[in-house]
Amino acid sequence: MRRSCLFACVVSVALLATACGRGAEDDVSSGSAAALEDHPPVLINAESPVEYPPELYELKVEADVVLRLFVDAEGIIQPDSTSVAESSGHPALDSAALAGVTRFRFAPALRRGTPTATAFLQPIHFRHPEGAAGDNP
Repeated sequence: MRRSCLFACVVSVALLATACGRGAEDDVSSGSAAALEDHPPVLINAESPVEYPPELYELKVEADVVLRLFVDAEGIIQPDSTSVAESSGHPALDSAALAGVTRFRFAPALRRGTPTATAFLQPIHFRHPEGAAGDNP
């Protein structure tokens, strides 16, 4: 449980930072200039669905995986378009990141206030609460 919770916090913060502050004030129906801005997809999962591989968690291995994702205009991940853009150097972490993607839920990207399909890079950070044991990529 604590592995998932800590990891969820790290992923959530990274994804929210990527969202450039998009929030409720950007309501498309408001007609404001902010409503017509472009915004990337925003992760809406309360917790990260990515599981930290237990064997690497026990070894305190930390690394980042960058995934290339494609989200349609309804915010749905297109799994056949998902790939590893930058490997963590640990096949188990790369696989865990890819496996969790199908359970990500996104609000779609907006282009001039209209939901639109888009491809983007999504970092996944695997961090252990006690830090890394040695040098890990």
